[in-house]
Amino acid sequence: MTPQHFLVPLDFSDYSTQALNYAMELAHKLQARLTLLHVIQSLSMGGDDMGVTLPYSYLQDLDAEINRRLESYLERVMAAGLNGDKVIVHGSPYQEIVEIAKARQVDLIIMGTHGRTGLRHMLMGSVAEKVVQLASCPVLVTRQPADVARSGSLPPLPRNR
Repeated sequence: MTPQHFLVPLDFSDYSTQALNYAMELAHKLQARLTLLHVIQSLSMGGDDMGVTLPYSYLQDLDAEINRRLESYLERVMAAGLNGDKVIVHGSPYQEIVEIAKARQVDLIIMGTHGRTGLRHMLMGSVAEKVVQLASCPVLVTRQPADVARSGSLPPLPRNR
């Protein structure tokens, strides 16, 4: 079965932008539609009894900025002649990606990874790794090679031989 619906989680990094570029190219070839997802990670500011909260106006501004940025990505998708929509949710990134993929019955998740290793990986974990382990559909993970990061241009998708 040919994938017809891709989920593209975006954190606005170069890695997720590269994943979107791959998703758009593949969607063109397969006539698939894209769902762009941004997960606003819950902030842990301390224990419940510490009384630390962010001002409501700050959270509204943050939501508005994220919505604006995700909308600009969606406009790019639509300008390329592709169908798409956007979703913004609050929660744990890997859990929300897995849940949205299941709820929206996507055929493929295409996401970037920062490729952290060693201590940074142990401390921060890998959202992509957890999604690969838990998703009920295939996951395509892209990683931005160092030479691409320096040059600013993307390598072409691999061609079938």
